[in-house]
Amino acid sequence: MSMHPDAEVRLPAETAYVAVLRMAASGIAARLDFTLDDVDDLKMAVSEACSMVLAGASPGGSMYANFFLGEGRIEVRVSADAVNADPPDPGSFAWQVLATTAAQVSAEATHDRVTVSLTITSSTNAHA
Repeated sequence: MSMHPDAEVRLPAETAYVAVLRMAASGIAARLDFTLDDVDDLKMAVSEACSMVLAGASPGGSMYANFFLGEGRIEVRVSADAVNADPPDPGSFAWQVLATTAAQVSAEATHDRVTVSLTITSSTNAHA
């Protein structure tokens, strides 16, 4: 996989902008011919990832989404500026929702950013 995302979005780290990332994700998935159910799963996963990174976001900071596109799959890395960030709790309800909708989920935190990565695969690709 390329180290450079195929698409990037940077927005204020505020819950009001989660809808924008959901729309971007669904547009990308639709362009890749994902099914409506796959698009819904991606939108839900992006919402949960945003919720987790925004919990520790710095006031006035930014939220980022990087999209890496592959054959029948989309990897999304959602991150936010943070101060002394903690990684999301894998035991949380949001993490459990994310883990059931995404094929792969991971998270990391550095001193200035928290990131949640997820991969959604196309159900039509799984049957090919």
